[in-house]
Amino acid sequence: MAEAAAEQRRLASVVESWQGRPVLVIGDAMLDEWRFAESDRLCREAPAPVLTLRRRISAAGGAANTAVNIAALGGRALLVAPVGADVAGDELHDCLDRAGVWDRTVNQPGRPTPLKRRMLAGNQILLREDSGEPDDPLDPEGVQRLLTALDCATEELRAVAGGEAPTMVVCDYGLGALPAPVRAWLVANRERYATVALDAHDLADWRGLAPTVVTPSFAEATRLLARAARRSGGTELHLDHPDGDPADGPSELTVGAAPGDRTTRAEDSPAVRASTGPTGSDPAGTGPTGEPTPGEGRVAMTGDGLSVTATGVTVNAAAGEGVDRAMLAESRLAELHAHTGADVVAVTLDTEGAVVGAADGERRRSHSTPVPASHAVGAGDAYLAAMTLALAAGAPLSTAAQLAQLTATITVSDTGTCVCRREDLLAALDQPVRDAEHPVVVDGDELSAIVAAQRDAGRSVIFTNGCFDVLHRGHVRYLEQARALGDLLIVAVNADESVRRLKGPDRPVNPVEDRATLLAALSCVDHVVVFEEDSPAALIEVVRPDVYVKGGDYPPEMVPEAPLVRRLGGQVRTLGYVPDRSTSRIIERIRTHGQERETDPSMSSKPS
Repeated sequence: MAEAAAEQRRLASVVESWQGRPVLVIGDAMLDEWRFAESDRLCREAPAPVLTLRRRISAAGGAANTAVNIAALGGRALLVAPVGADVAGDELHDCLDRAGVWDRTVNQPGRPTPLKRRMLAGNQILLREDSGEPDDPLDPEGVQRLLTALDCATEELRAVAGGEAPTMVVCDYGLGALPAPVRAWLVANRERYATVALDAHDLADWRGLAPTVVTPSFAEATRLLARAARRSGGTELHLDHPDGDPADGPSELTVGAAPGDRTTRAEDSPAVRASTGPTGSDPAGTGPTGEPTPGEGRVAMTGDGLSVTATGVTVNAAAGEGVDRAMLAESRLAELHAHTGADVVAVTLDTEGAVVGAADGERRRSHSTPVPASHAVGAGDAYLAAMTLALAAGAPLSTAAQLAQLTATITVSDTGTCVCRREDLLAALDQPVRDAEHPVVVDGDELSAIVAAQRDAGRSVIFTNGCFDVLHRGHVRYLEQARALGDLLIVAVNADESVRRLKGPDRPVNPVEDRATLLAALSCVDHVVVFEEDSPAALIEVVRPDVYVKGGDYPPEMVPEAPLVRRLGGQVRTLGYVPDRSTSRIIERIRTHGQERETDPSMSSKPS
């Protein structure tokens, strides 16, 4: 029991260590839309259910979901990706904003944002509608804007990290966000990134990148091995890869007969009959043969279950039963390292977990719990996010594999796009999310001790202040964005008398006790402190923040506290407010509504 508790604390310490780590995510961003409906009858026109829409959810998908997971796990995520100037693109921007992801996406007029729209009834997916295809390539101007955004984002994260090289995650799902010029730029600029993670449907497109880690599905890993084997002219047992959208996310191989014949029985051909050449011919005439399809949809495996090629073979329909995918993946890790140039290869096996190996021969096998497919959408993004953060934080292979599998596993409890929060991961490790020694609402003396402890641990401190009278959406988004700038967010809130001096005798609407409690309830806020003065200068002297944040559309030079912050070695950032979201506007609407009720007797009978 004591050993298990110590192990959980060790894993939790890694989660804490990656807090605020800057990560650039580049690749195919998409929007996931979930439409939940009910049905109690069939329509008269066809044997189809009549659906009544009850709820609709939009979520970031693909590379955008990887960025959301990195931010939710405590990293500092910045996303560069082409996004269309359309409704789906607007919704994707909102998803990134809510998640605290630094949105550096590049607008691509005339090119739709990839969208996967799912319709469900009773949590069963009835259909999925996809839009945004690889046939919508980036034009030369769009490619150049993407390269400029990449270069600027890299330098932005390097500046935030104090000159250290940031981490990069490449998500290539074949939807056209990473054309050849972008891939070439990333390969040529590899040295600008300390840790590089690659998740690609076609790993062969990324030769030369030398990633730190690759996370192929079993199908993607086998496809890569099949291409290599075809070049060397091998002949092996076929695994049949079901036809499907190559950009559909992780897919898996099933063992079966070669195309053209599904009737061959095990008793008719108990042994594997391999073709003798790259043409896929069957000289003995004893069964079906086949060549790999142009899209590399067919691959092959030897009878001992340990080899994979892409040449045509003959096999009965039952020959692949009992094949251990984990054993197959583990046996070919050395070849996957050689073909990808990666230090770490993590072959994901969906419901069977993953097989992870390092170039030095270290191996790790992890397991997962089978869940409905509708619960696992985006679980690979969560796995990739945790694996990347752990390796970037210097965790050993076994720890990174364990945390990545745990992260993916705890996201699949319900239908929807999977996102794992840092709080959920720490809770799964039975660790408190906040420092139990210090309450969220603290006084000046407690704050001084907290900041000192955080600095000793090498964490950055973010500081902001305000009245926060009527807490609204603009406040929440502003605080989430502020929290994404560092490891610890401290919010200083004006006392009641201070608010009256600044805002007038009719303010605040809510007393400071209520305002502080509401701020403390936000997951993005680490500590709240109340101050009596009109200026937070005295607290800034105590905290000496790494970043001082104010809301507004003015430049940092106009912030009154800017000279003090800079003298203390910090930087100043201003974050724009949500349009038409302010305490004054909300109070004005409430008062206007009250006056209308007083002048219109008919409104007095309406429920408030």
